[in-house]
Amino acid sequence: MRRHTDLQCGNGRSRIVSGAVFAGAAALFVAGLMPVPSEAADCRVMPAAMVDWQGCKKSGLLLSESTLDGALLADADLSGTDLRSSSLVEADLEKTTLIRTSLAGSRADSANFSRIEGYRTVFTAVSAKGASFASAELQRADFTDADLTGADFQKAELGRANFKGATITGTSFAFANLARAEFQGAIFEGPIDFTRAFTLITRFDGLDLSQAKGLTQVQVDHACGTETTKLPEGLKPGANWPCSFEFD
Repeated sequence: MRRHTDLQCGNGRSRIVSGAVFAGAAALFVAGLMPVPSEAADCRVMPAAMVDWQGCKKSGLLLSESTLDGALLADADLSGTDLRSSSLVEADLEKTTLIRTSLAGSRADSANFSRIEGYRTVFTAVSAKGASFASAELQRADFTDADLTGADFQKAELGRANFKGATITGTSFAFANLARAEFQGAIFEGPIDFTRAFTLITRFDGLDLSQAKGLTQVQVDHACGTETTKLPEGLKPGANWPCSFEFD
């Protein structure tokens, strides 16, 4: 027998809600189609290590020099927030909104930035060794002078991102969109993974890519380099090198 719950309406008449409706809503939660609120999240608490701000709105705040190591920040809105010189080691920021947020000079080693929205986010001089940026939206993000050793950018959207002077040893850009991204002066040793990356007008000026993994002639032809750019054995500079940026 199907149970029903009577809900009293404002007009005095009862409305019957089937238990099947509740079952359907539960199915949506299980399927991931409806957000599951975190009962532990307390959006009013001050920043601290291990704080739970999942799903909290923290946009436009001045939180520089905060300690958020191991914090749960998934699905939070931190757009436009000042997090400069903060510590987010091993913090979970999956699907967090970080549009125009500044993390300049922060430490975020082993942090989870996967699937974030990070348009024009500032990561200058950040330490994000071993961090994951997989499938992140990072158009025009600034990683100048950042330490990204061993970071994972697989399937990330990195159009016009700036990696000038960044340390990218062991970093993976497999399947990433690197259109017009800039790598001039990037520092690395050993292989970097560019498997199936989209390299339209990607700036590889002066880089030693001789040990790059997954780099193909098609990618090189689409990218930009100079006479000092070194390529893996069997590849040759693109016909358009050095590229003209007069109308860029």
